[in-house]
Amino acid sequence: MLDVDIEKRLDRFTLKAKFRCDHNPPALFGASGAGKSMTLKCIAGIEKPDTGVIQLNDRVLFDSEKHIDLPPQKRRVGYLFQEYALFPNMTVSGNITAGMRKLPKTEREQKLRELIGQFRLNGLENRRPDTLSGGEKQRVALARIFASSPEALLLDEPFSSLDTMLKYQLIPYIRDIIHAFGGETILVSHDIDEVRQLCSEVIPVTDGVTQEIVDTEVYYQQLTKDDKDLK
Repeated sequence: MLDVDIEKRLDRFTLKAKFRCDHNPPALFGASGAGKSMTLKCIAGIEKPDTGVIQLNDRVLFDSEKHIDLPPQKRRVGYLFQEYALFPNMTVSGNITAGMRKLPKTEREQKLRELIGQFRLNGLENRRPDTLSGGEKQRVALARIFASSPEALLLDEPFSSLDTMLKYQLIPYIRDIIHAFGGETILVSHDIDEVRQLCSEVIPVTDGVTQEIVDTEVYYQQLTKDDKDLK
């Protein structure tokens, strides 16, 4: 379970994110600049809220009153950046093993082989990121995340840098990963078609404020109705 109840003052508004995830992956959905990515960064520990609490299962990641603010590497939260943030001077294998430096060498090598197979990266082990396709980069970034055994997976616009054809080829693959993952997953998107294929629930975000969670199809029907009314 992931509980989020935070506020953070930004230039345009004050982010007010309050929601709970309990093994039913939701999508933070809203226009660009609505505060969706900032919410994920606060959960991951990349940004610090001004006030509030973030709790993942039985661990408090952030509590402003108790002065708890775990560093990102201790949160066990995997963050898939929009541009994947791979290390350009490392090979595919190097990028993946960067997520498991604390493991003994034998365990690290075994886990690397497992992740290479799981994310269909066989034959790419010695390639560098600038020689990979968008889909290959995404799989390497996901493998690096899973190398650290995360308890939560944050997907920040995971298809934004891919062309339309590749995006729709990869959506079923990402859906399988989400369903197989035993932890909590949050998707950030402003594409309702992506959301409909990946998440059964939506958390609308407007000017930094999260709204009440709603069934994805119910939300889609409301969007469609509102669009027709405007016409």
